[in-house]
Amino acid sequence: ERRAAAQAQIRQYPDPVLRQRSKEVESFDADLAALAGRMIRLMHDAHGAGLAAPQIGLLRRLFVYEPGGEEEPRVLVNPRIVEEGVEREVGGEGCLSLEVLLREDVSVPVERAVHIRVEAQDVDGSPLAFAAEGMAARVIQHELDHLDGVLIIDRAAPDGRREAMRILRGARV
Repeated sequence: ERRAAAQAQIRQYPDPVLRQRSKEVESFDADLAALAGRMIRLMHDAHGAGLAAPQIGLLRRLFVYEPGGEEEPRVLVNPRIVEEGVEREVGGEGCLSLEVLLREDVSVPVERAVHIRVEAQDVDGSPLAFAAEGMAARVIQHELDHLDGVLIIDRAAPDGRREAMRILRGARV
């Protein structure tokens, strides 16, 4: 029930907001902190690993994600990847904005860097710089793509893209 309520608040493909580039966040205030808290709750309720502001209709460079293990969810504002390792790996990804694929139990194979270095700000505007690898690196790259209007279907290998598009087209009929 909570999952369905959360999913209803998440923009779904082909919503045009999902294809637009987000704007830098300039105001670090109580509203931003409240938005980040709301996004974390939505991410948890929807059973996601991350959630970007465009997915809830806001073109702001902000996302939340689960780093894994015992760590608390993280909020990244105005994030950017400053370095990518050369090692790349193909892995299956889902997306809360492609809910029909999740319902069909389809993950889209996407190649991502295994190791990245990220710079961002926290909700107070303080600078953050850290390295991420494995699943955390994959989730960060996925959510950062959302801020640039890029979806996993854009990054998929041709066969994976064809299968995902077949399912998405069938869902819209």
